[in-house]
Amino acid sequence: MTTETIPQAPAPVQSRGNRKQARRNTLIGWTFILPNFLGFLAFTLIPVVAAFALSFMEWTSFSAPKWIGLANFERMFASDSFWIALRNTVVYALGHVPLTMALALLLAMLLNRKLKGIGFFRVAIFFPYITSLVAVAVVWNMLFSPDNGPINQFLGAIGIANPPGWTSSSDWAMPAVIITSVWRDMGYYMVLYLAGLQAIPTELYEAAEVDGASAWQRFWNVTIPSLRPTTFFVVVMLTVSSFKVFDLIVVMTNGGPGRSTTVLSQLIYQEGIGEGKFGYSSAISLVLFIIVLTVTVLQFKIQQRRER
Repeated sequence: MTTETIPQAPAPVQSRGNRKQARRNTLIGWTFILPNFLGFLAFTLIPVVAAFALSFMEWTSFSAPKWIGLANFERMFASDSFWIALRNTVVYALGHVPLTMALALLLAMLLNRKLKGIGFFRVAIFFPYITSLVAVAVVWNMLFSPDNGPINQFLGAIGIANPPGWTSSSDWAMPAVIITSVWRDMGYYMVLYLAGLQAIPTELYEAAEVDGASAWQRFWNVTIPSLRPTTFFVVVMLTVSSFKVFDLIVVMTNGGPGRSTTVLSQLIYQEGIGEGKFGYSSAISLVLFIIVLTVTVLQFKIQQRRER
């Protein structure tokens, strides 16, 4: 028994006009992405590479760069200021990330309803995120004032004899910064969670309710799994922003009292811009970059395992 093979039709030859149109489309595509790519090259990639090279050099405003190998890193790991700044950065991240996520999800669930005037409340909660950060810091400093602040006046009115000193206390300055940061950021992440909630099919809740699931069971077995992609994005964004926090702390406490709120980004600024030690500050920047990259990669790995 023989099998007859059917000859395949030759691939169509691309005409000169089609090739010209393809080149034109490619050129149009490059014109769209080239400005953004040039901006990324000039303001991100080249400075990052330069900072990596400077971390192995000694360079001040009054001297030429000099190769010193790992001396900057040895000095950094032997410095108390670096470890204090690293600890403060981690403490800030551990407070900022979970609190912002929890409040953003809670607000999104409360505002994911068809109520009269719901748009006003959504805008009101989102508004602090687009408000000037300096204005936010100044207002919260007034609220946290140990003597005349409304917060301590309220605490005194309910019977707390010795309310916290907040930004004037080394023990309470970091919680004050975390509270302010959570208040400012939760509106933005609420919008993300709100979009995720509205994308969940209502049929899933109806099926769970028919099966007798309680409100908590529907939340835990329907809402949380459906929001997993949104939660992953929120965690990554919050983690990155927490490790690079700078402006809020500078305006509210300037790293004080003492060094109780000094973070890595502020230490980089102090050593580089303030002291002119660009090589040393670049070394700290490289360590901060490695920390953020490691945490982000771990988050991606955990997310991939969950999806499997």
